[in-house]
Amino acid sequence: MTHVSLPRTAGRATLAASAAALLALGLAAPASADPAEVYEGSVRAQYVDNAQNGDTITVNGSSVGTNLFNLELEDGTVLTTYCIDLETGIRGGAWYREDSWANYPGEGDFAEPGKVHWILQNSYPAASAADLGQAAGVSGRATEAQALAATQAAIWHFTNGARLDRAHGNTTRIYDHLVASAEDLPQEPGATLSVTPGTATGTAGGTVGEFTIETSATGIAVDLNAPEGVTLVDVETGESVDTVESGDTVGFSVPAGTAPGEASFSLEATATVETGRLFKGEDPDKATQTLITAEGDETTVSASASATWEEGGETAPPTEEPSEEPTEQPSGEPSEPESPAPSPSDEPSETPSAPADDSNEPTLPVTGGALAGLVAAGIAALGAGGGAIYLSRKRKAASTEGLEG
Repeated sequence: MTHVSLPRTAGRATLAASAAALLALGLAAPASADPAEVYEGSVRAQYVDNAQNGDTITVNGSSVGTNLFNLELEDGTVLTTYCIDLETGIRGGAWYREDSWANYPGEGDFAEPGKVHWILQNSYPAASAADLGQAAGVSGRATEAQALAATQAAIWHFTNGARLDRAHGNTTRIYDHLVASAEDLPQEPGATLSVTPGTATGTAGGTVGEFTIETSATGIAVDLNAPEGVTLVDVETGESVDTVESGDTVGFSVPAGTAPGEASFSLEATATVETGRLFKGEDPDKATQTLITAEGDETTVSASASATWEEGGETAPPTEEPSEEPTEQPSGEPSEPESPAPSPSDEPSETPSAPADDSNEPTLPVTGGALAGLVAAGIAALGAGGGAIYLSRKRKAASTEGLEG
């Protein structure tokens, strides 16, 4: 089922114009991560062509071609695969990464993945067309194209809930036999080689990172690149390791006092890509149908992981020291002279003053009866001033009347 995407000239022109505008403004978007780096630590392969064509069948009311696809691994090994995503077309030259069913990105609900595994192990090409025809009660000879089409339709039945509407009689009989006989195999085939996560951070004085190894190989030697004193250990036991197995969880033991730094380890092995392993498109921005291996094969694979750390331990709080008062900077304008401190009143107070001494104790503020005396004197002065103004105005008025008379 090969779909060819038509070029979208208008969309690309708009995208190019937008990018040019961003560059002109100095706002270019950051470059996206290389998919090969994003999926570091798993088998990589490229769709190169179709391995074999099957009969065309009608599924969910639509006519669909059936095929086996070739995936070429980076070491040149070629795997044959089926499609498990009826809703998405395959993209020519697409790169793929081995992954688990849990990360399947397509539109199928995968209600019964265990039965898909059974079909792959008991149908074409694991079983010959003749054997399948005989098991299904086909009259006459079943062809490979019919066996392939029946197998693909049965896979879509359990991955996408698809129904086979129309096909050759032999194809339909083999399809019915596979769907009725399929058993749920709970164990997903193991990963060829993967290390998750790919990176970690931490502090000196403990174990940095928890890297889980999944592989179909055994006793893989560890190539460690780390500063003196830093070792790779089993997270559960704390013991140093120089080989790993599937299911191991390891991390970097970084002693306290180790300067900030980084370390890495890498694995390389000859392992089997098992039948039933998923391969999904490497680039999330370019959709392509998810594939599943119909036949396994050996390949040379590698994976790696790394970690960085900072100095461990708590930093002592800074010692509090009296801060020096900042020196006042000279102002650009002259400042007004400060008012002189008020001199002591010459008027006698109601209470005798304390005898003077040579002590440096501050004098007490004016309070109580002395303050009341000052207030009374102020009121009297205001009254006298008002009376003088009144008499002056009255005399002036009397003089004016005398002149008029």
